[in-house]
Amino acid sequence: MADYTQNLDQPVRNALTANHENERKLTFLERLYLPEIFKGLAYTFKTMFKPDVTMRYPEERWDPPAIFRGRPVLVKDNGKERCVACGLCARACPPLAISMQASETEDEKERYPEFFEINMLRCIYCGFCEEVCPEEAIVMSKDYDLVFHSRADAIYDKERLLMPKEDLKDRLDFLKDYRNKQFGKFWNYKEDNNIHSVRNRDENWDTGLSLVDILEAKKDSVQN
Repeated sequence: MADYTQNLDQPVRNALTANHENERKLTFLERLYLPEIFKGLAYTFKTMFKPDVTMRYPEERWDPPAIFRGRPVLVKDNGKERCVACGLCARACPPLAISMQASETEDEKERYPEFFEINMLRCIYCGFCEEVCPEEAIVMSKDYDLVFHSRADAIYDKERLLMPKEDLKDRLDFLKDYRNKQFGKFWNYKEDNNIHSVRNRDENWDTGLSLVDILEAKKDSVQN
């Protein structure tokens, strides 16, 4: 049994001795230290003449891929926002960064956000707002260069959030491919009908179908 009576306050000799089986013995050159120093300097000089991979920001800016989640923006389609002020993005936002007020309109979508604000000091770029939006009205952009001079300046209103859909083509195409991989070819919604619910985007959608019928129809579409 172990001896627990020893005085732990007394200094203990270093266990790594010459007799320790796992201790590596240094060679004569390693004990001199100079060869290892010269080896490190040689590696430093070798990397000095390699091509420079440093990006000269802000003169050179990184172009993120479509999968990148930058600041959220509102999609501007045909001069108007796609948003129907359903409030799902505000409800799903973990830090409660999104706020809006809905109002009625005579347009076909019937509702629109009278004001829409995102507090970028709270936003954590999680993309939950993009995931729950049924209209693809709010998406994550490539904008990552944000500078605020005050807390009030960090609150983006609807005018600052709106961005033409042409400028968001890469992200919208990525979402189309990403979601079609989730739902299959059966869920191939129409892009020119982003004014109502997701069900109205698919001509083959039948509200009378059960879940089993939907899975069978999806299987048939994949096989064909």
